[in-house]
Amino acid sequence: MNIFPKSLEAMEQALSASTLRQRVHSANIANVDTANYKSKKVDFQAALDTAMNKQSLTSYKTNDRHLSFSNEVSKTKTEITANNSTQYNNNGNNVDMDVEMAELAKNQLWYNAVTERVNGKLNSLSSVINGGR
Repeated sequence: MNIFPKSLEAMEQALSASTLRQRVHSANIANVDTANYKSKKVDFQAALDTAMNKQSLTSYKTNDRHLSFSNEVSKTKTEITANNSTQYNNNGNNVDMDVEMAELAKNQLWYNAVTERVNGKLNSLSSVINGGR
């Protein structure tokens, strides 16, 4: 018997992807003056979609002609990609500090929202265990 809802697994994956994104943007900022360094990014939306679509749906069919539920999605993996198409500095570096700081702020807001949702789910579970007290 699993007492944790499947949505917690999806939120765990979202938090992991957000943590990875934080590391990548921090590395970009740390290498802002490194010659020939190319900025990197994480495809966060693909990671979140993959985590959300791992939840399986089952259907009860009363007739063979009824359609089944389907969760067929392409299995994407969280990837870190380098941006080789631009160059902002004369030394070959393409890290834009304003973009990186904005992405860090956006990622922090996302991380906080998912963390609060996880806390809400766990508080609900605690309330059930304690009999509503």
